[in-house]
Amino acid sequence: MHRRSVEDPEGFWGEIGRELPWIEPFTEVLDWSEAPVAKWFTGGKLNASAICLDQHLALRGEKKAIIWEGEPGDVREFTYRELHAEVGKFAAALKARGLKKGDRVAIYMPMIPELTVAVLACARVGAPHSVIFGGFSAQAIRDRVEDGDCSVVITADGGWRRGKVLPLKQEVDAALEGYEGVHSVVCVRRGENEVAWTEGRDCWYHELMDAVEEPAAPEPMDSEDVLFLLYTSGSTGKPKGIVHTTAGYMAGAYLSTRYVFDLREDDVYWCTADVGWVTGHSYIVYGPLANGATVVMYEGAPTTPHPGRFWELCEKHGVTIFYTAPTAIRTFMRLGDEHIAEHDLSKLRLLGTVGEPINPEAWIWYHKLIGGERCPIVDTWWQTETGGIMISPLPGVQVTKPGSATRPFFGVDAGVVDEQGQPVEDGKGGYLVIKKPWPGMLRGIWGDEERFKETYWSKFPGLYFPGDGAVRDEDGCFWILGRVDDVLNISGHRLSTMEVESALVSHPSVAEAAVVGMPDEVTGEAICAFVTPRKEIEDPDALEKELIIHVANEIGKLARPKEIRFTDALPKTRSGKIMRRLLRDVAKGAEIAGDTTTLEDYTVLAKLRGDEA
Repeated sequence: MHRRSVEDPEGFWGEIGRELPWIEPFTEVLDWSEAPVAKWFTGGKLNASAICLDQHLALRGEKKAIIWEGEPGDVREFTYRELHAEVGKFAAALKARGLKKGDRVAIYMPMIPELTVAVLACARVGAPHSVIFGGFSAQAIRDRVEDGDCSVVITADGGWRRGKVLPLKQEVDAALEGYEGVHSVVCVRRGENEVAWTEGRDCWYHELMDAVEEPAAPEPMDSEDVLFLLYTSGSTGKPKGIVHTTAGYMAGAYLSTRYVFDLREDDVYWCTADVGWVTGHSYIVYGPLANGATVVMYEGAPTTPHPGRFWELCEKHGVTIFYTAPTAIRTFMRLGDEHIAEHDLSKLRLLGTVGEPINPEAWIWYHKLIGGERCPIVDTWWQTETGGIMISPLPGVQVTKPGSATRPFFGVDAGVVDEQGQPVEDGKGGYLVIKKPWPGMLRGIWGDEERFKETYWSKFPGLYFPGDGAVRDEDGCFWILGRVDDVLNISGHRLSTMEVESALVSHPSVAEAAVVGMPDEVTGEAICAFVTPRKEIEDPDALEKELIIHVANEIGKLARPKEIRFTDALPKTRSGKIMRRLLRDVAKGAEIAGDTTTLEDYTVLAKLRGDEA
């Protein structure tokens, strides 16, 4: 199948495309005449919400679509019929507020069912959504609303996180102060916290829904009409609005969910991401619902109200497929195995990881402790820009290797090249590239075509460059080395930060590690390691020496850290990614630069810098 998908992509994707419910069939599978902007399934019309909902009513109307649990423990469930009705009503309510096809909608919400409803209602109307993660600041909201020229914002009074209600509407109000471009702010009641109100602009979700008489039908959308914008951090800290269109994105999300997760009719599927990130778009909303799956959604933090919260939810809801981030896995390793032993995880049959390369030690722990040594692990590599999973094992088909994303997915022609764009030998590191267009690929950066071409297509003309380094081994398996700007240059030798981090984490005293470069007069760049120990250290100096020797033994003397800083926690985004860019500033003793709005806990950064938290 993979060989055919690469050698005959139009034949392969034509067949997959025809599995979706079209309002009008497409006439051409791929138009690559205006590269690097692809057009997939041209001539066709469809609607993403109809793919996720309407097509299932006859056979799966009474099947659970969403099982939701709030952080305080409240549970709500929606069948496909109920979710279809809710989305149809909200789409009609938005139209009644003046929302039209093509208008952009900003969504800033907690992880509640209404977030999925809002996303699908926008798709139903044909209004591209821009989901803004619920942890962003007012300034970050304002930047994204202005850049996308959004006319409607959907939010909630508040949402639960770590035992507290976060005041989301308050952030929206601050973001929109003095801004005239938004005519409606729709607010869902969740936190029951007090909110300020702007008459004429603000409206309650439940009141709009009560006023709806007829649900809205799905708007016929051209295959290349924009489905959503999603802002991702750039290397400069200035976010860029990634553009995804309807048909190609849906085809990719649909097929990758089905095959990578070996999706079956009776599965209970839980991706622990937030819909505010692309993982939530593709693998909580669009991919699973396009396949008619039962999806678990959870509002709160993974360790609230206790460290075993995730495993409690897996047992309670009978989760069979579990998809999470390596950072979360390493956090659970540090918390202790006893929190897992208390829960029955026997229904799990497949595990997945997403967001960053997973070190082998965490992979093996995940396999043994969570999967009971019976569950395949799909280590998935992809990014906001690719729309869906690009490299991943297919469970039961490919032999997995701890730390490797293994092989490219259907339709993905991947390679590893050197600085001149020439293929490198297997076993040698280089730049990861994608050689041919694929349906879910980004169609541009909103309002900035030149930045799109410069960022992704200029380094190697004709090849898509995602910004990651990689090695392909003799078996054809890919090992992702992380961002190229996460590659260290020590005395002219290139070292992957992931390689050094894996060596550190393999030491029994280390729970988590992040490695960055720091200036060095002799070597040009030296290694600074930030290490979170498993328990309190009695002798930091002795442990530092021990770890330096350990890394030298694991990789070589070249990889020895010049400095190791012990810390209780690392600066992370709410999705669990370590913000190495901030650590680089700390290591250099420089002022923190760029966007820090995704940072979950600012006190971590303050402690690392020696400030008062």
